[in-house]
Amino acid sequence: MAPSAIASLPAPRIPALPRVVCSRSWALTLWLLVLALLVPGVLPRAWDRDRMLAAAQRQGPEAERGVRLLQSTIVASQSMSEEARLQAFNRLFNEHIVFAEDIDTVGQVDQWASPLELLARGAGDCEDFAIAKYFSLIAAGLPPAKLRMVYVRADLGGHVRAHMVLAYYAQPAAEPLILDNLIAEIRPASLRRDLSPVFSFNAEGLWQGTGAQKAGDPTARLSRWREVLGKARAEGFV
Repeated sequence: MAPSAIASLPAPRIPALPRVVCSRSWALTLWLLVLALLVPGVLPRAWDRDRMLAAAQRQGPEAERGVRLLQSTIVASQSMSEEARLQAFNRLFNEHIVFAEDIDTVGQVDQWASPLELLARGAGDCEDFAIAKYFSLIAAGLPPAKLRMVYVRADLGGHVRAHMVLAYYAQPAAEPLILDNLIAEIRPASLRRDLSPVFSFNAEGLWQGTGAQKAGDPTARLSRWREVLGKARAEGFV
């Protein structure tokens, strides 16, 4: 996934994509994101400890235990470098959350969990991992513009599947670091040759691949992303 390959990546051809590895409605999700993905505006960099804990207590003891661990990590991370914070939250979710399909956790084909919903269930799919890391890192003080969720084609032993990861950009034109629930190590994109980016997004825009050229502008239409953003705000993450 070299920068030149990313820049020349063709526009995604949704009908040709294979079965998703972490969701059973890949094509539907793509269409919803392309048509009505994002909420405009930059996310504020703040978190509300009391609101987060109260929301977790309403979700149950598992969520409360998880959010107490998360909050202690947020506090401890304030003295860390940005890359150390990436390591801390990538490790937290990869070690404490079990991978599971949405149909097995919530009985739905595709549902995006908020961070507290994921902690309460203790299990989620690749989208849930990426979303939880995204909001947790923003709560820990990382600028939202440095983080993007990325839909990729993942080569899993010769079987190409759709997958989502989180990308971190130290600078706008920098090679991103990839946070993935499939592996523990955070690696530069060029060392993740098993991943081919389709498009990436955050609260500021939609991009082809992981490059700098925007493929779309944020909209205020309803979408899974807008719904999970609203949940994260209600839970005190932003």
